[in-house]
Amino acid sequence: MNKILLIEDDESFGYILSEYLGLHDFDVTWAKSGEEGLKKADQSIFGLGIFDIMLPGQNGYEVAEKIKRNHPDLPFIFLSAKSLKIDKLKGFKIGADDYITKPVDEELLLAKIKALLKRNIKSKPTLDVFKIGDYQFTFSIQQLVFKNKIINLTKRESELLRMLCQNENQLLPRKKALHEIWGATDEFSRKSMDVFISHLRKYLSKDERVHINNIHGQGFIFKIEE
Repeated sequence: MNKILLIEDDESFGYILSEYLGLHDFDVTWAKSGEEGLKKADQSIFGLGIFDIMLPGQNGYEVAEKIKRNHPDLPFIFLSAKSLKIDKLKGFKIGADDYITKPVDEELLLAKIKALLKRNIKSKPTLDVFKIGDYQFTFSIQQLVFKNKIINLTKRESELLRMLCQNENQLLPRKKALHEIWGATDEFSRKSMDVFISHLRKYLSKDERVHINNIHGQGFIFKIEE
């Protein structure tokens, strides 16, 4: 994914970096404060974050910790004028994948971004077959099988069920599913998603151990009881 969340309060540097990355086919969302960055992080799905540390209001460390809690798979880089060893160690302790001091060598940053994105894709193998209680779900052929009875799923039903399986026993944020499957978060898309969740619950109802629990205002938790 080529979408990057840049949190940087320096107008000149933020503009130059956004333009530079844009010229290399990255889609950059630029937030100029930590608070704005937190909102942007929840409004879209990003492949990488680039965060300054010395921000107005909440500093970059605080912002990164909050984003990491809500989006644990998001790799991120700190860009900062703070060059002391203790600052770098704090950044890595929070979970940064890299820490680059200013002034920034744009070519080196670009190389590191590409390497991080490539590594992140490789670290997430896509499973095709899932065991769901007494069901077997095969994503590639859009099939759900229960005791030799085949249920043929639509493409969107399959994508939603796979995402639920990949997030078993943890919250699947509604916004994440809407962005990745529907590509929108408007009212029509939300209602459409609720209909598809209802379909999946019906298909999976033959095994009472399988549950898709709604967490009000947040999303869904997919559970398979032992």
